[in-house]
Amino acid sequence: MTLPLMPKATAVWLIEKTALTFTQIADFCGMHPLEVQAIADGEVAQSIIGYDPVSNGQLTQEEISRCEADSSRKLRLSSSRMQIVRRSKGARYTPISKRNDRPDAIAFILRNYPQLLDQQIAKLLGTTKDTIAKVRDKQHWNSPNIKPRDPVILGLCSQMDLNAAIAEGNERFAKEGIETPVVPAAESLEDAFAAPPSSSKQEPEYDINQIFAEYSDKAESSEQE
Repeated sequence: MTLPLMPKATAVWLIEKTALTFTQIADFCGMHPLEVQAIADGEVAQSIIGYDPVSNGQLTQEEISRCEADSSRKLRLSSSRMQIVRRSKGARYTPISKRNDRPDAIAFILRNYPQLLDQQIAKLLGTTKDTIAKVRDKQHWNSPNIKPRDPVILGLCSQMDLNAAIAEGNERFAKEGIETPVVPAAESLEDAFAAPPSSSKQEPEYDINQIFAEYSDKAESSEQE
């Protein structure tokens, strides 16, 4: 399936500017309907600016109106923009200007997609298993400053490649009988990999009436003496 350019930014625009359903937007942008709903609720992608698919020729207003009138219809990418980009075999080349963003992207994937193997992440982001391990174990030289960020938004991989890796990871989990875990969003790498807080000791409860009664008994005993 060919996806539009900047799928998440396109989804933001479609949510804000159209009456399309979450399912229609999700199908067009290669996302899960719950992820689209989370964007609409402001839980994710708060900093992403909407990307107009009409002005850049990926959609027509007529196509949007057609699907708004019938929620069972699916958006179709304009034929003029349906270009399939195939990667050549071998390691992915990452521009020097973006290499410092890779630890953030690694942290994002480790937090949100635990079904991906290290070798999948390495291939997807053009990194090494050693770097992935250091980010996971917080042994990376820049660990205090690492913040999970979407590799698609960073331009380190395409949404299509990420979706393919996720599908492969989900299939592997399904074969092994492992349920894909739902990982809550975290504000930072520290939050993402922090151990769950240990239960604190409960403070003893005091009965004020009992304490007052005991105090009164002691006072009376002192007076009698």
